[in-house]
Amino acid sequence: MNYKFIFKVLGYLLLIIGVSMLPPFIISIVSKQTDMVAFGVSIALTCLIGFAFTRISVTKIRIKVKEGLAIVTLGWIFASIFGALPFYLSGSIPSFVDAFFETVSGFTTTGATIIDDIEVLPMGILFWRSFTHWIGGMGILVVAVAVLPMMGAGGFYVFKAESPGPIADKIVPKIKDTAKILYTSYIIISLVEFILLMLGGMTPFESAVHTFGTLGTGGFSTRNGSIGAFNSSYITIVISIFMVMSGTNFSLYYDVFKGKWRDVIKNSELRLYLSIIGICVLFITIDMNIHLYGDLFTSFKHSFFQVSSIITTTGYTTFDYEQWTTFSKAILFMLMFVGGSAGSTGGSIKVIRILALIKLIKREIVKILHPRAIVSIKIDDKPISDDNLLNISGFFVLYMLIFIFGSILISLEGIGLMGSTSAVAATLGNIGPGFEFVGPTHTYSQFSSFSKLLLSFFMLLGRLELFTVIALLSPKFWKN
Repeated sequence: MNYKFIFKVLGYLLLIIGVSMLPPFIISIVSKQTDMVAFGVSIALTCLIGFAFTRISVTKIRIKVKEGLAIVTLGWIFASIFGALPFYLSGSIPSFVDAFFETVSGFTTTGATIIDDIEVLPMGILFWRSFTHWIGGMGILVVAVAVLPMMGAGGFYVFKAESPGPIADKIVPKIKDTAKILYTSYIIISLVEFILLMLGGMTPFESAVHTFGTLGTGGFSTRNGSIGAFNSSYITIVISIFMVMSGTNFSLYYDVFKGKWRDVIKNSELRLYLSIIGICVLFITIDMNIHLYGDLFTSFKHSFFQVSSIITTTGYTTFDYEQWTTFSKAILFMLMFVGGSAGSTGGSIKVIRILALIKLIKREIVKILHPRAIVSIKIDDKPISDDNLLNISGFFVLYMLIFIFGSILISLEGIGLMGSTSAVAATLGNIGPGFEFVGPTHTYSQFSSFSKLLLSFFMLLGRLELFTVIALLSPKFWKN
């Protein structure tokens, strides 16, 4: 294990985090609010420690699988610890455990919060809170891969460990160029949504904050009532569309740019993803039109928004969906285990894994009927290896085991079954709001410090796809 090189890369990561605090620091200075000192100290401390790490003398520049996993997991932990400093030092969140929870929730794009009244927070804190979504959405280390020449070809191990989905494909031969293409697409789509939200009546500040929350699929807002507080059908529809776009594999946008429309249209994961959204929106729209709203457009608007919000693991709300029927709430709970596409900013299990599992089940049924048949599993005419199928099956089983045992542990808080299960599903799937105890009108402030740290761990597990984090818990990992 090349420990010196690992900490040298972590040093550059801390410098990136420190520089990322400059925009909210400037906002604090311009708005003349009390959090400017907290940001100044946080930037200085983060950059000072980061610079000290970058001065570590390294004789062997090498990144292999172990180094890649260690850099990603430790990088996210370091980013969350130092990213929590503005919350804690400003007094916006007096408890460091709570500040750490909020920051992990931000970087992992979960959107779970312990803040009961966000409208009293300074503008700089509100901006930083949502900016962590945007940074973490595409990946904290993806920036390092794109800008640090020292990462070299070994940067692929970092990219692979951080990328959401079972298979991390390079768009172009060089991993550095792939990272740049992804971030270019990310920035362009962000700018388009920012402009559209301003045209809908949002201030530039609110447009930026909600763009970060949408593109990062995080869901932090400037209002206690989330998107519903704006009472605008235009804003609701715009954010709904961009949530769906954010849950789509970002490499497909590069295909669109290259004119490969046929490949995009035939993409099996995209078609299943849009089909799930369409079917769920249809069912909930009909249900809500009959039992609650009595108006087809209103039913569709809230249904499309909430389905998009949950399946992409964004967590924005326009209405307290706890008032919906059990049927509609059951659909939303099911979507918490689906998630967005691989290569998107969405969390949870991912549509590509659902698709592979469906094909695996279909193959097993065929083999029962035809024992001697050799049936290969293909997605978009590309065969999926048995190793990848085993990885996907193992991920699904491990995901469900963590969900079950995590729910049991959280139930020790004395909350109901639905509250404890949805709290774990919402944090492990990086969704944010759940049901009952952690519903859209509640926060996670009522949990004990132990449960907040446990749920923070679940958020990191979900964002880094389980195995990346769990591998580091094995003693064998740290042996040469």
